[in-house]
Amino acid sequence: MPNGGYPQDIGELSSGKMLRNGDVVEEVDGRKTKRWPTDKAYFIAKELLMTERTYKKDLDVINIWFREELSKESESEGDSLVTLIELLADAHGPCLQEMEVRLARWESNARHNIGDYLYNALLNVLPLYDQYLENLMPVLEKFEYSMRTSKHFDQLCRDFELQKHCYLPLTSFLLKPLQRLLHYNSIIDSLLDHYPKDHTDFEDCLAARDRLGETLLEGLTVLNQAENLVQLCELQRDISGFDNLVQEGRRFIRQGCLQKYSRKGFQQRMFFLFSDVLLYTFRSQQPTQCFRVHGQLPLKNMKVQENDNKTGTDYAFIIHGIGNQSLTVAACSEEEKERWLEDLNTTIAQIDSVEGKMPYLNLKTCILGSVDEVGDGVGCESDRTSCGGAKTSQRRNTTVHGCWHRNTSISYSDQLRAFQNQLSGFLLRKFKNSNGWQKLWVVFTNFYLFFYKSHQDSFPLASLPLLGYMVSQPSDKDGINKDFVFKLQFKNHVYFFRAESDYTFGRWMEVIKSATQQSHTTTSYSFKEEY
Repeated sequence: MPNGGYPQDIGELSSGKMLRNGDVVEEVDGRKTKRWPTDKAYFIAKELLMTERTYKKDLDVINIWFREELSKESESEGDSLVTLIELLADAHGPCLQEMEVRLARWESNARHNIGDYLYNALLNVLPLYDQYLENLMPVLEKFEYSMRTSKHFDQLCRDFELQKHCYLPLTSFLLKPLQRLLHYNSIIDSLLDHYPKDHTDFEDCLAARDRLGETLLEGLTVLNQAENLVQLCELQRDISGFDNLVQEGRRFIRQGCLQKYSRKGFQQRMFFLFSDVLLYTFRSQQPTQCFRVHGQLPLKNMKVQENDNKTGTDYAFIIHGIGNQSLTVAACSEEEKERWLEDLNTTIAQIDSVEGKMPYLNLKTCILGSVDEVGDGVGCESDRTSCGGAKTSQRRNTTVHGCWHRNTSISYSDQLRAFQNQLSGFLLRKFKNSNGWQKLWVVFTNFYLFFYKSHQDSFPLASLPLLGYMVSQPSDKDGINKDFVFKLQFKNHVYFFRAESDYTFGRWMEVIKSATQQSHTTTSYSFKEEY
């Protein structure tokens, strides 16, 4: 099928007519062009193929590229990372090839089944996933220990993350197999919802879900532990000024921007809420962009005053710590304020119900409650834990920097929701003031859209952080007279993206809403196609 599912003339789609065999004949400039099968199961299977392409490339980031870096070194701290991934990477090569063949057949023959492929493929690979889940936490713990104790390994990993094909933080790739299991489950559920019970594919899909469910029982338990540990490891690398953020029992709750009040007025600061402590930081540019801790407030005996009577600022509240220590802060909106208040009050209530003293961070800087803050631009320490030292620059596509630039926050529940949503495929993109549409291979993951010329490219050309964006259908004044188009907007930045079908359009809307914090809105997006 040419152009990844679009007609040859991808700039001009018109309404088509369905043939009895399920294909569509489309008229373009008086010419009839065959498009694709219209069965929803086809588009579900195609999503499986599109995401399998991305998944295999993500596995290869560890199995090929990181392995190559390790082969240059005599130290073996990273061998366990490669061992964790290599069997899965080897197994998914044939899986991807089989999917490519199946979809090609489906496009030449309107009737096809996918359930038997899913059942047989899962039957072969799930024992490897069982082994992966058993070893994931020990490997992550060993990785964190090696990063903390070996300056050489730490620098090796930071240098690797600056390479173009490592488009996400390194630890994110270690969680990709777990993310893939959740996506398989979503694909199977979509097929079971679509097929009638007497469909020839229904029983195979049901058997595939039952077998996958056995592995997911363990997977969901590991997910909470692994995602929390990865988040703590990542924050340890983006924040300077303290040691040992990764501690047993500590959980990540929320991170994001608040305006902190001092005698100089309100200044933007980055806050990090954990299960036992609240940190506030300022951004430093030297020797690299990072967030330096200015103070901490243990959550034990903390009180939150929801109204600010001192500054008269909208969306402000006061956080009272031990003794007479307090912070006056303001959110950027009522919604952001409510998110912070809910997480603060819930976490404080949980810690106050625990007997004994909770451990909290051992700061190497700043006395709690200092009124005057050091402004942005003051250098962070040059040791290994302070954002990687002078040899590195800003780490790629981290949620910390996304929150800072969008003046917003994300919670652990936001992380989990985004973790369970991923998508890949071809989209047509149009800028607000441009005339034509550009065809791109687009990958959604980790709150970002990544843009490639094709799925065969080894690294993205550009990325777009979705935090703070709103996703919607175009309005009449946008002048977009095409089907299956969604609009992304942040302030005056506007993008239009065009999907190939009603199903694909709905899926892109669904996953993007999971990253833009609009997932609580239960709006149905669907076009009624007339043939």
